[in-house]
Amino acid sequence: MASVLADKYCSKSLRGILMDGECGPGHEYNYQPLNNSFTVPPGIDPHHFVSPFMSDSSDCKIKFNHGTTTLAFKFQHGVIVAVDSRATAGSYIASQTVKKVIEINPYLLGTMAGGAADCAYWERQLSFECRIYELRNKERISVAAASKLLANMVSYYKGYGLSMGTMICGWDKKGPGIYYVDTDGNRFTNNIFSVGSGSTYAYGVIDSTYKWSMSIEEARELGKRAIYHATYRDSYSGGVVNLYHVQEDGWTKVSQTDVKSLHYQYEEEKNKEIINNEEL
Repeated sequence: MASVLADKYCSKSLRGILMDGECGPGHEYNYQPLNNSFTVPPGIDPHHFVSPFMSDSSDCKIKFNHGTTTLAFKFQHGVIVAVDSRATAGSYIASQTVKKVIEINPYLLGTMAGGAADCAYWERQLSFECRIYELRNKERISVAAASKLLANMVSYYKGYGLSMGTMICGWDKKGPGIYYVDTDGNRFTNNIFSVGSGSTYAYGVIDSTYKWSMSIEEARELGKRAIYHATYRDSYSGGVVNLYHVQEDGWTKVSQTDVKSLHYQYEEEKNKEIINNEEL
């Protein structure tokens, strides 16, 4: 059954098409776009039907503006991934409990920013492709290869209106890895990434205290603090802070903390510091 699925979705004609040394010698993999199609009721033009609801005019009752804050950074003990949980449609808060981390496999995580449906679908499709790769090659896919697969998949649909800015985070033979992938097929790697409407605030916190040599507790606290400050300044971000830690033996979900609790905690710490300084 696995070989049938592999033959259906993978091509054996090309070898080593993935770049940056993602696949070892002899490994073969090529993503082929599926011939998916959408079925609509007869007589309805989808573009004409949807256009009035996606207009930028003031009388448009539904706004599809997106907002979120997601971040990930590498340090000596792995990768910290932290996200908020608020979903918005314009000024309307649609949900406070969105799960913005997609668990691709026990060693890979993906984040969601942009359209929730787009991110969820393509990252679950990536999970399927990673499993096929593992069955064919008898080893885990690398972080670089997984991110390249996702970039290849979405690039086939460039210009179709997808909205996705995701980070693929994990641990492989080369150690911790983070790759940013968007709907244009762009793909970058770095030690720190933050995506979403609150990312500028998160970057401000991370850049001020980030060190590669941080301890595990320091890194986890930095992730929580960065998301909290982003939710405090960005009205499109909020809910709870979901914190994950990726290490050599896989990822673990560290905590889920309401930003209101963090606000009171940090305010209390700040007030104590002010009092101590006044006493000195």
